[in-house]
Amino acid sequence: MSSQFVLTLSCDDRVGIVARVSSLLAGLDCNITDAQQFDDASNNRFFMRIVLEPAGHTLDEVRTAFAPIAGEYGMAWKMRDRDAPARVLIMVSKFDHCLVDLLYRKRIGELNMEVVAIVSNHPRAADHVPMDPAIPYHHLPVTRDTKPAQEAQLRQLIEETGAELVVLARYMQVLSDEMAAWLSGRCINIHHSFLPGFKGAKPYHQAYDRGVKMIGATSHYVTGDLDEGPIIAQDVMAITHRERAEDLVAKGRDVERRVLARAVKAHIEDRVWMNGSRTVVFDG
Repeated sequence: MSSQFVLTLSCDDRVGIVARVSSLLAGLDCNITDAQQFDDASNNRFFMRIVLEPAGHTLDEVRTAFAPIAGEYGMAWKMRDRDAPARVLIMVSKFDHCLVDLLYRKRIGELNMEVVAIVSNHPRAADHVPMDPAIPYHHLPVTRDTKPAQEAQLRQLIEETGAELVVLARYMQVLSDEMAAWLSGRCINIHHSFLPGFKGAKPYHQAYDRGVKMIGATSHYVTGDLDEGPIIAQDVMAITHRERAEDLVAKGRDVERRVLARAVKAHIEDRVWMNGSRTVVFDG
């Protein structure tokens, strides 16, 4: 089979966008194998994702041919080789269930990514950070006083590794506004969906004390507003009176890892756009 490219674009909606894009690709003998589009009537914004077979053209050749149309319509766009793995840096604190799940999904080929580094603000320990020996591990401790220096180290590491995405896999530190702005659109977080109802320590225990009947998790892009960035994926799980606080914690771990993996997969497959305070997420 021939290689495939993924074209994603967004721009102000107007007549003729689909026709112009498809006509150009047809003129290059490129075969469109999948296409999805969405017009957000609330802000007149158009979004499109196309998977195409390039008919022997290189990625640069198709990009060069497409650039004039992108300029004409004022598109924010990119095109990449579908088989190229995304370069991902994962950050974690004490709880490693999301980290382990992402590494497993990578190993079995479910997530097409290269983990360029794992960063933790806690010391490396075999009982909570099981590592793939091929993945560099960096211990970057942080306190209130050392936060600027630690984030400078982190930024340097992201630049050196060429990380395209940073995943906060239960990294229990708040990024500064400056760091969040620098990572805008390329940093994903996971948190329990009790926020802001159950803030602070032991949210699942707080939920148990209130007798909740449903728990969940939310994965979102990181912004300067704590846990309030554009949402990518969410899920919930029913709870009964029989569950203890420890059961809520265990079930919470399960839903957290599923939701984070879903968000990461959507991002690295170029199926997500930030759309103001919301997102557009195409089906996989």
